[in-house]
Amino acid sequence: MKHDHNTPQSETVTTPSSRRGFLGVAAAGMAGILLAPGVRLFEIAQAAPTTGSASSGASSKVRWGMLIDSGKCASGCTDCVTACNTENGLSGGTLPTDSQWIRKLEIKDVRTGHTQSLPMMCQHCAEPPCVDVCPTGASFKRADGIVLVDKHICIGCRYCIMACPYKARSFVHEPLTRQKPDVPRGMGTAEACTLCVHRVDRGEQPACVSACADAGHGAIIFGNLNDPESEISKRVASYPSRQIRENLNLNTGVRYIGI
Repeated sequence: MKHDHNTPQSETVTTPSSRRGFLGVAAAGMAGILLAPGVRLFEIAQAAPTTGSASSGASSKVRWGMLIDSGKCASGCTDCVTACNTENGLSGGTLPTDSQWIRKLEIKDVRTGHTQSLPMMCQHCAEPPCVDVCPTGASFKRADGIVLVDKHICIGCRYCIMACPYKARSFVHEPLTRQKPDVPRGMGTAEACTLCVHRVDRGEQPACVSACADAGHGAIIFGNLNDPESEISKRVASYPSRQIRENLNLNTGVRYIGI
């Protein structure tokens, strides 16, 4: 068994639905925020999408996912990271407080000393802890499995950041400029990899997948895990793959070969 030393080892936070409802009421009561004349946070929270709710362009017949072959992922290569930053308007580290939606990790087999490189991003869990702990419903999962944050109702509590066992969520600390029209972001909100949902809804692949393919690496495959005829499903059926921290039973949409 290989260990990812960059992934936090704390237990996942699990919150019963009753507690989540209480947190929503408490957050609204404490905030007392008027988002618009006569509209308070509490009313917005009650109308927020629930886990599994359908969004425009999303279908429960689809489960979008990624399969990453660590054997094809070269140490020192950051093509996927660069593509993500460019596509989503991230600074790529030039601003110390800016988000990073995908990062490269070096993992080591403690028995043999063998090291591997792999990209880490939001794993788009079927049972996302970030959604469970969100008091307003800002963190939600689309019908097609993509986990997102509604910036309009995120109150910046950062519960989702603490609950994520993959260290995949970031918080926007500073005002943002030169944003991409397809990628709305906002100061004081949480955010993470969206699987480039704006591209997926246009029938395109996520930017990291395209960049990896264009560079000739072919380490990342994207597709519909619910379609047995898709390339990703055939690969998953033919080759042993694993989920990061699979003991948590989150049924992640991102799988890895070779770890």
